[in-house]
Amino acid sequence: MENKKFDLNSLIGFVLIGGILIWMLYSNQDATPETQDQQTTEQATDASQKNVSKEDLEAAPISNQKSPENLTPDDSLALERAKANLGAFGYSSTLASAKGNVSVLENDLLELKVSNKGGQIVEAKLKQHQDYQGEPIYLVKNNNATFNLNFTTADGRTLNTKDLYFAPSLKQNNGVSTLSMKLKVSENEYLEYLYEIKPEDYMVDFTIRSQGLNKVLQDDVKLDWQLKGYRHAKSISYENKYTEINWQYEGDKDDYTGQGDRAEEEDKDISWVAYRQHFFTSILLNDSPFERGKFVSENLVQDEDVDTLYTKNFASTLPLKLKGGELNENLKWYYGPTDYKILSNYPYNLDEIVPLGWGIFGWINKYFIIPFFNLLSGFLPAGIAIIFLTIAIKLLLSPVQYKQYVSQAKMKVLRPEINELNEKYKDNAMKKQQETMKLYSKAGASPMSGCIPALLQIPVFYALFNFFPSVFELRGKSFLWAEDLSSYDVIAELPFTIPFYGDHVSLFPILASIAIFIYMMMTTGQSMQQVQQPGMPNMKFIMYLSPLFMLVFFNNFASGLSLYYLTSNLITIGIMLAIKNFIIDEDKIHAKIQANKKKPKKKKGKFARKFQEMMEEAEKQQKKK
Repeated sequence: MENKKFDLNSLIGFVLIGGILIWMLYSNQDATPETQDQQTTEQATDASQKNVSKEDLEAAPISNQKSPENLTPDDSLALERAKANLGAFGYSSTLASAKGNVSVLENDLLELKVSNKGGQIVEAKLKQHQDYQGEPIYLVKNNNATFNLNFTTADGRTLNTKDLYFAPSLKQNNGVSTLSMKLKVSENEYLEYLYEIKPEDYMVDFTIRSQGLNKVLQDDVKLDWQLKGYRHAKSISYENKYTEINWQYEGDKDDYTGQGDRAEEEDKDISWVAYRQHFFTSILLNDSPFERGKFVSENLVQDEDVDTLYTKNFASTLPLKLKGGELNENLKWYYGPTDYKILSNYPYNLDEIVPLGWGIFGWINKYFIIPFFNLLSGFLPAGIAIIFLTIAIKLLLSPVQYKQYVSQAKMKVLRPEINELNEKYKDNAMKKQQETMKLYSKAGASPMSGCIPALLQIPVFYALFNFFPSVFELRGKSFLWAEDLSSYDVIAELPFTIPFYGDHVSLFPILASIAIFIYMMMTTGQSMQQVQQPGMPNMKFIMYLSPLFMLVFFNNFASGLSLYYLTSNLITIGIMLAIKNFIIDEDKIHAKIQANKKKPKKKKGKFARKFQEMMEEAEKQQKKK
């Protein structure tokens, strides 16, 4: 057992703490109502005699040892000086009226809580949406976000509004709520944040303005906005994949930070900044673009088993320009879904926040897939809508697929003759290639004729790959065993975690992998070379790799995307069987190829003649060696 020793310092500390407690109890005794009224009257009278209003007394700085009702004449003189100097804000936390209370702005969609401290939004709740645990969606809560203006006063002080206290004034008019938050030097000298929320709208008007501070504010006022994104989805890694900063610059250009552990970007003429958290987004807009902006994104998920609360940490730095020595900025806040239908209704190009793909891929999504899916989902369950969308796309691409299969059928018919050439010229690769090209030319077949139709389908497939993880309508919608089509489905939980695969088993990726394997057997398998040629890809390896890739990497992807691939490949298999058994006759194709081979040779084009000459010259050089 440890020996107890006398500690003089501890004794002195206890005595001092006891003395302080006794002094606090004595000095903070409640005054009687009569005494309070008398103090208030004397304060107002004294202020009137010195041309200082009662509001000034409540809003102006005072020393830490004195309350407003105990001001001396010297203190009142200091108050007058403070009215001409924003340095007063540096002590606003000592005011009797400086309390950390909040004011509430809300409509049917959104609830915002704005704190007196900093005049900033400290809670943003989406009323009509829940996270994967059934809890309300909060974009701002528990100090995960800060909004701050950093500026320098005329006497050289650097101040941060997030540390200062604002005076609130809330008004209601015809369903529109307006909240004024004023950081006062006097009644006519202040910095104001003005919030206005309308019914049925995720957008909030936000004005920053100052009055009477033109001799105090300096040219450089810096706006800092920081937010740590809360996790909202079952798979934090999948949600984090679509969590990043987006911004619009130089009119209609847009950019993003990407998915690295840390990214820093800068641009000019910033119209808006969005902190996208996959299906939910916080946006700051400016009617007059910010002159420039710096954006920092930091990944907070290094270990999925440990880092389970936040996805990424976002920070933006934007300058505010003074106009006539005063601040006057017409901004807007958006706290709401990353929903293409909602965002496209605003005139700010906010639909660019939804990651639909660049170039032609985004165009296909915007002007074909999204309108058609919205039509289907208007009267069909989400899972059925995906199936019908897939059917429509496959029927639309069926002519292309028909050409692809005809080409594959021709190559299959020619396979015995190609094998004969391979065996005949196995020691002369150049001659073998020449004879093979002659055979293709006579038969009217080409290996490339099967590749080109496949290439034409890639833009649609890639557009859909971007569409399904981004479509908000799938969020929370169930189908068969999948509880949420925007997240992975689960048929079994694993007692351990498999790298790249996860700690669960999803059924849709398994079924999609089987369908892909069958499809690859019907296409790649039937035209696979019996002898692997040098320089050609190993088709057996590719045939097994694609299903394996689907099985492993799609285990944590949205089940809606896996459902699309399953449906797509099942339809493709059905179309190929129909073409093979009811449309294409391989015997007729063989007869036609043989007839083409007997026809007189057509005059070769300039390119074909040149290519043949090059081949013959290469063969001569090889013989000389």
